[in-house]
Amino acid sequence: MTRIDFYVLPDEDARKRLVYACKLVDKAFALGHRVHIHTADAIVAQALDDLLWSFRDGSFIPHAIDPEQPADYAVSIGHQREPSTDRQVLVNLAADLPLFFSRFERVAEIVNQEPAVRDAGRERWRFYRDRGYELHHHEVTG
Repeated sequence: MTRIDFYVLPDEDARKRLVYACKLVDKAFALGHRVHIHTADAIVAQALDDLLWSFRDGSFIPHAIDPEQPADYAVSIGHQREPSTDRQVLVNLAADLPLFFSRFERVAEIVNQEPAVRDAGRERWRFYRDRGYELHHHEVTG
């Protein structure tokens, strides 16, 4: 069964949420995992695409937004299409629950204190809990 990790950030800063997503993706990539990042829209997808190139000096994470050939990239970013089946980790940055989440080994939900983000995260927590998924809660500091 899919393991669900909620990472709760201490403030409302939307950029910090994206930076934290980059850190998680970087860690998963270093461990050899293939990752899909699900975003709310094209604007967030593009911001994340730009940030993945610059969030840390010397980092290189092969990625693309909704790639035509997903197997060519360790990380895919999308908001419309279901990703290819060769991904182990899903990072969800959208308010909705992606219908395809259960085919991943792990799901990372990144929530901050912005009321809409926090409330949507609580709804997703209840959804997962009520269906018996293994949930883990992480308070992120700094």
